[in-house]
Amino acid sequence: MKLATYRNGTRDGQLMVVSKNLSSAVAVPAIASCMQELLDDWDGIAPKLEKIYQQLNDSDVDGSVQFDEALCESPLPRAYQWADGSAYVNHVELVRRARGAEMPPSFWEDPLMYQGGSDDFLAPYDDIEMGSTEWGIDFEGEVAVITDDVPMGVDAKAAGQHIKLLMLVNDVSLRGLIPGELGKGFGFFQSKPSSAFSPVAVTPDELGDAWKANKVHLPLLSEYNGKAFGKPNAGEDMTFDFGQLVAHAAKTRHLGAGAIIGSGTVSNKQGTDHGTSIDEGGVGYSCIAEVRMIETIRDGKPATQFMQFGDTIKIEMKDDGDQSIFGTINQKVVQYEGPQK
Repeated sequence: MKLATYRNGTRDGQLMVVSKNLSSAVAVPAIASCMQELLDDWDGIAPKLEKIYQQLNDSDVDGSVQFDEALCESPLPRAYQWADGSAYVNHVELVRRARGAEMPPSFWEDPLMYQGGSDDFLAPYDDIEMGSTEWGIDFEGEVAVITDDVPMGVDAKAAGQHIKLLMLVNDVSLRGLIPGELGKGFGFFQSKPSSAFSPVAVTPDELGDAWKANKVHLPLLSEYNGKAFGKPNAGEDMTFDFGQLVAHAAKTRHLGAGAIIGSGTVSNKQGTDHGTSIDEGGVGYSCIAEVRMIETIRDGKPATQFMQFGDTIKIEMKDDGDQSIFGTINQKVVQYEGPQK
């Protein structure tokens, strides 16, 4: 099943059932008005939506419209919980080396996770408004899951059963602010502004054989300023699967329905110490920070700038038939003009 949230002037938007090929969609207000309502009663509501989904794929449904990604909010425009992991330890290692931080051995044994702001996510086509390019604006291509209610202390195997939906993420990061914030000892806050999620969230069964061992075994495609930037496989080099990430988040607390757990930046080693760009025949990267670190290793200093005003980032994932699964995150960095009066 594929689901989206259309803008409708409310904070939580209008839940839409979307066809498999992303061509049509239909609102279902008599069943569930918004995504959170569905997640609060998944077992009761999801089977009803599944029937509508099958009808939408087979023929027209009364009230259906042509699906338009530009009308979408993030599937959950706001969430009770957004915790982002670092499952791809290659990425963690490179970024930490970039800021001169040590890489403790525990990073390979226990997930690293931060709690992000979840009160106001960006829509997938929203501009990324920033006050200054000196903040070191970076995109991060990731995969995320949405859970139902998860009990505290659940093990990784059982945690996987609580994964109800998957989506893509642009976890915007401000690299220039991160060292100072982390140096104070509390972790990210200002350096992690609002994230954007893909227009469509899908149930795991939509991925078919690509969903194995609680990992998505497909390339994550990033296009920066209209040029292919990354296509690493999200199922490779993922040290901690989504079951382990959910269990980690639930070790000391219950997770409420609608909790979002992210994978961290998708990163492949590609058989080298630090990967290879697409131009050099590799699968590239899912953020600028990794490129800058490799430039530092090779050349003694980084040459690639972080994002500037006017730069664009597109993030997508396709199935084996070259069909978009989640729709596209398509954003541009713009100057923030200040609070509207």
